[in-house]
Amino acid sequence: MSTTIHASCVAVGGKAVLLLGKSGAGKSDLALRLIDDGGKLVADDACELFLRGGKLYARAPASIAGMIEIRGLGIVALPHVKNACVSLVVELEASAARLPERAFYTPPAGLKPKAPVPLIRVKAEGASAPARIRAALAAFSQGRFRDTFNPKSRP
Repeated sequence: MSTTIHASCVAVGGKAVLLLGKSGAGKSDLALRLIDDGGKLVADDACELFLRGGKLYARAPASIAGMIEIRGLGIVALPHVKNACVSLVVELEASAARLPERAFYTPPAGLKPKAPVPLIRVKAEGASAPARIRAALAAFSQGRFRDTFNPKSRP
């Protein structure tokens, strides 16, 4: 079983990052910046989500595989990854909380991965957006979050 959603997806260090947002939110632009930093295109504008071994995966529909829309340039063919395990979901928003509560992605009905997939919120056009995504991937995969940190106790 697979479900197609409006999203873009890039593999960063072999881990898929699913980019969610409304039309015009900057999904393709952020995907392009991640690709420019060494990521590989999985899908642009539409992603098929499916389960394999209890994990959530993404791939491009066959009709658009290997293509990305670059605003002001057109549709461009790029090297791509056929499918990748989704390790992080990024919701594109106008602003993000400074110290947000942990959140997890709820896939469309019928897709229930064994382990929850972390979800973060990022401002797409921010210069640091690709770096924040790479930092989140590393922090989640290596357990580097400090849940005991209290910003009010700083000098």
